[in-house]
Amino acid sequence: MISGRALLISRHGLILAGMLAAGLFAGATPAMADLRVCNETPNPVSIALGYRAERGWQSEGWWVAPPTQCATVFQGDLNSRFFYLFVADDIGGGAWDGSVFMCTRDETFTIFGVEDCLARGYERTGFFEVDTQNRTDWTLQLTEANATPAEPDGLEADILDGEPLDPDDPQSQEAESADSP
Repeated sequence: MISGRALLISRHGLILAGMLAAGLFAGATPAMADLRVCNETPNPVSIALGYRAERGWQSEGWWVAPPTQCATVFQGDLNSRFFYLFVADDIGGGAWDGSVFMCTRDETFTIFGVEDCLARGYERTGFFEVDTQNRTDWTLQLTEANATPAEPDGLEADILDGEPLDPDDPQSQEAESADSP
């Protein structure tokens, strides 16, 4: 899990990514369906994604979404109904997490498989499930609940393309399904 340390991203890598993004926006391109996470909190957040790929379960990270901005964590039509996210508040220390465990690490990663995370040198991190209802495009909005300094985990995720995620509804938190790890 992220323990308050800054993510290791090279300055040159960010500059290159910015130049590539600028090049993509320079030409007119058709709109694509994506999985986006929008950050409506006052702090930057780091996002890890998990999903079933052709080779089996895969987790990837980290995308950083500054306040009031969105990060595209999966580009193109969504090829799966269920995706899994772990999001950490980079300054406040809170997290949006869940009971579906996948492998992560502090540095940028792509990890295949969800078994034996610790034995393979990774961290075992709890992700929450996002049910895209088989749509090809989905946006999740992260917001702060009425959190107090003593309760940094008072955070919520609202689904823009569907019903808000109700933390008290067991069906909205259900992690076990035919498609889940």
